[in-house]
Amino acid sequence: MFFKTIDFSTYSSIKVGQPTEVLMIEKGDKIPKERYLIGGANNLLISPTHPPLMMLSKDFAFIQKNDTHLTIGAGMPTGRIVSYAKKHNIAGFEFCAKLPGTLGGMLAMNAGVKSYEIFNILDAIKIDHQWVLAKDITHGYRFALLNGIATEARFKLTKGFDKKLLEALLSLRSNQPHTPSAGSAFKNPKDDYAGRLIEEVGLKGVKKGDMQWSEVHANFLVNLGNGSFEDAKYLIDLAKKRIETLCGVKLLEEIKIL
Repeated sequence: MFFKTIDFSTYSSIKVGQPTEVLMIEKGDKIPKERYLIGGANNLLISPTHPPLMMLSKDFAFIQKNDTHLTIGAGMPTGRIVSYAKKHNIAGFEFCAKLPGTLGGMLAMNAGVKSYEIFNILDAIKIDHQWVLAKDITHGYRFALLNGIATEARFKLTKGFDKKLLEALLSLRSNQPHTPSAGSAFKNPKDDYAGRLIEEVGLKGVKKGDMQWSEVHANFLVNLGNGSFEDAKYLIDLAKKRIETLCGVKLLEEIKIL
């Protein structure tokens, strides 16, 4: 293991944070329990008082294939997974093209698009050096209780990459802002949409400093240039309070705040 300085104002997708020493975990290392594991920082909002951080090194960015299964390291970027699946005509990973980051992040939050979720195609996860079957892991809409550090995952091999499905899922990006963000700020409540609620209470387009509830999609908190953690947190708390007061709905963050 070794330390690497990462500037979250450039590394994270929302472009908020500061240069931070992050412990990089290599193959065979004993994984510390006192540090918080991060991935591609695509749904992460880093505070000035964040806990000690660690990250899986490139040792965990791999794909191995046999006759029946695909094994993928948790540090593997989603874009490379989709490219591999397309090249080898493997089905099930088309929706990953819609999701930035690494496999580890997808596992930790059961990431997905519409009805497509990573646990739908998952066979097992290696957690703290032990394989655990997906069916034995408590999971649901945008959450999974891994109870440890995931380093790789196994998927049953199914042939037939669906290019039409890939194109259909990619077209969903048309209603998302291109300004730096951490993706959806809130989980959609049952039978409703967080973006609709944010718009209904008059917060779509509202700014605090350089942070803004996007005018393109209200559930995206965007950084217009020099956004700060304090301003981002202010807007998140404002939306939660106003929506609970006016709509009677408690929103849960999809973005991870450290």
